[in-house]
Amino acid sequence: MLPSNPMATLFGKSPFKPLPQHMRIVIECVEEVPRLFQALIDNDQEQLEERKNHIFVKEREADAIRNEICEHLPRSARLATGRQDLLELLAAQDAIANTAQDIAGLLVERRMEMLPGMDEPLMRLVVRCIDTCRLAHAIIEKLEELQETAFRSRETRQLDEMLVELGNMESDTDLMGMALARVLFAEEDKLKPVSVIFWYQLIQWVGNLADYAEKVGDRLRLLISR
Repeated sequence: MLPSNPMATLFGKSPFKPLPQHMRIVIECVEEVPRLFQALIDNDQEQLEERKNHIFVKEREADAIRNEICEHLPRSARLATGRQDLLELLAAQDAIANTAQDIAGLLVERRMEMLPGMDEPLMRLVVRCIDTCRLAHAIIEKLEELQETAFRSRETRQLDEMLVELGNMESDTDLMGMALARVLFAEEDKLKPVSVIFWYQLIQWVGNLADYAEKVGDRLRLLISR
């Protein structure tokens, strides 16, 4: 007999099982962000709009999966891992896609002026933040493997190493974001004041991609420690 709950097959015996599915869509969403900024640097408005549309589509897909998970998360998950812990991990994953959508929306709705010498540090920051998100994705993909091996010490050590690297990468993005802000600060009198405000907002949002990626790791560490 087929299960009456459409998510029963997805969850199976593991409350972790839906998280990688959601994170895969989140990563597809944020993979568009470097292309989005390259279109900005190239002053290619058509490509900018296309990248923004892809991000919005993927963000909606991630929302749909998140809503399904929240609606059908088995109550028994409370016993094994903690329902609230799972939901907080899911929220951290979802915040990555939401932030990508915020960035795309701003870049399309307001035509941003690029300062000379800003493109290279900007792209380095963007790429490093996306790499941080990719590592968070790789960590989430290991969840089922870890559960199948009953969290054996070798696999757990590997996860710990990945979590440490995730924290180091996020720290890198903090330094890169501050360096980019200094470039902007030194030249901000060449921009309209409102453009300066939006640029500082964009730098913060790009950094938030890595912040939320690190939070995914932190939530996972808390979840599996209980």
